[in-house]
Amino acid sequence: MKRNDVYVLLGTFMFLLPFFVSETVYSIYVDFNANHGMITSFLKFALLATFGEAIGLRIRTGSYNQPGFGLIPRAIVWGFLGLTIKLAFVLFASGVPAFLAYMGITDAPMAIKGGLTWEKLLVAFCISLLMNVIYAPVMMTLHKITDTHIVSNGGTLLGLIKPIRVGEIMTSINWKVQWEFVFAKTIPYFWIPAHTITFLLPADFQVLFAAVLSVALGIFLAVASLKGSGR
Repeated sequence: MKRNDVYVLLGTFMFLLPFFVSETVYSIYVDFNANHGMITSFLKFALLATFGEAIGLRIRTGSYNQPGFGLIPRAIVWGFLGLTIKLAFVLFASGVPAFLAYMGITDAPMAIKGGLTWEKLLVAFCISLLMNVIYAPVMMTLHKITDTHIVSNGGTLLGLIKPIRVGEIMTSINWKVQWEFVFAKTIPYFWIPAHTITFLLPADFQVLFAAVLSVALGIFLAVASLKGSGR
């Protein structure tokens, strides 16, 4: 373990500690999240998913940051992606139980709000399944496009305001890695089970669990990016 790893671990511990030892801090966080969910989603993913990408870079290169990586631009992009993730959570958590009720599982909307039952497990799984099949590939591909754009512009903030050449980037993506690793492995083997657990939890714990998962998301996509670039 390098000195930087110790600093990162200590920094992470000090950042998270108040949420576990202070009921006041935790209550402020929960209340703010309940009243300003989109803002906290932006901040949560800007911080934690970017942290996950930095960990992914550390795993691959031995460093948490490097020239051209664009830590701040990535955080900004992740913040906006976090808004779409929050939108997807709201839409699928509300829409899938309504669809299941339409299909004959009439208790689905109430089951997802109640205690742990087999019916709640089924509804949570269906929410996770549809969200990850319909929304996740689009979000992951969008992340890949923005990630490539950031790198091609040297990781600068100025690069964020330059037009994104979506067509050129789409043709340059290593779709073998994108499909075989990002889509075909992480979605069925990690994200669907993980988000099933998410939707089984009470609302307050869903926020905390999603925050942890956003770190994993950053790691997965960063590793896939490095695999695809051959580095």
